[in-house]
Amino acid sequence: MRAILVVNPQATSTTAGGRDVLAHALASQVKLDVVETDYRGHAMAVSRSAARDGIDLVVAHGGDGTVNEVVNGLLADADGDPAKVGEVPMLGVVPGGSANVFARALGIAHDPVEATHQLLNAIENDRSRKVGLGIADGHWFTFNAGLGWDADVVGRVAKRRGKQTTAGLYLRAAVASHLRPPLGRPPLTVRIPGEEPTEVLTAFVSNTDPWSYLGDRPVHLNPGSSFDTGLGLFALSGLGLPTVFKHVRQALLTKSNQRGRRLLRHDDLPMIRIDAAEPVNFQVDGDLVGQRKRVEFFSVPEALTVIV
Repeated sequence: MRAILVVNPQATSTTAGGRDVLAHALASQVKLDVVETDYRGHAMAVSRSAARDGIDLVVAHGGDGTVNEVVNGLLADADGDPAKVGEVPMLGVVPGGSANVFARALGIAHDPVEATHQLLNAIENDRSRKVGLGIADGHWFTFNAGLGWDADVVGRVAKRRGKQTTAGLYLRAAVASHLRPPLGRPPLTVRIPGEEPTEVLTAFVSNTDPWSYLGDRPVHLNPGSSFDTGLGLFALSGLGLPTVFKHVRQALLTKSNQRGRRLLRHDDLPMIRIDAAEPVNFQVDGDLVGQRKRVEFFSVPEALTVIV
């Protein structure tokens, strides 16, 4: 098996020693090349080349941003068209970030050493699974995407974080973005198949559950979402403190389906379209992509094979 290990040396939990241990262990079972990323987009470029060169496996060692880049590189030649997804290298993940939402959702250990053992065991026993992905405005996402408040938070965190990203940093950014939204609160119109358009102020789109983590605490918005179903939608038509407190509390304390007068929630959707009255922030897998006035989200079943 030919494999490439893509390492983000700037990720929270990656170290030179850990990289060497991982590379040595992998090299005992596969023909391995190791690439350390030097710039934003480097992991995507490496993975795109790996797909074109017929590499069997690409292992991402970093956080969710690194995994997202690798996935977008592996599927780059589909040009954002789900119908063009073909045979691409398998994906392996050894967590090295702060949240590692995608890896955790797959049952991969948070500790890089333990995750390495899991990966080696899966390779030896030829164990893998198909996962569905989401795609929005040409960007593939593994666990979530969104418009509005959550994207404002992601943008604020990106400006302040160094190597360490803490739950406290996200909490402060969430409060600040709620009190002082950088782009205001233009209304969003949500359109889903078979339903009347609905106006909301922020929208979260899930490809799995939990939607994210606050430290070690999972955040459940759409418990019915998984890599084997369509997309989950969680949108709020009001962002008053009582509404926000109610739903944040439910998201952190329970895995049951949330309900509320200001809540629009659906599971297993094949597509979602969201239009904004003015440009709003748009995030994919915890990275700010930019600003958009319209985004269409699609579910793509069995888009990728992951070694687990």
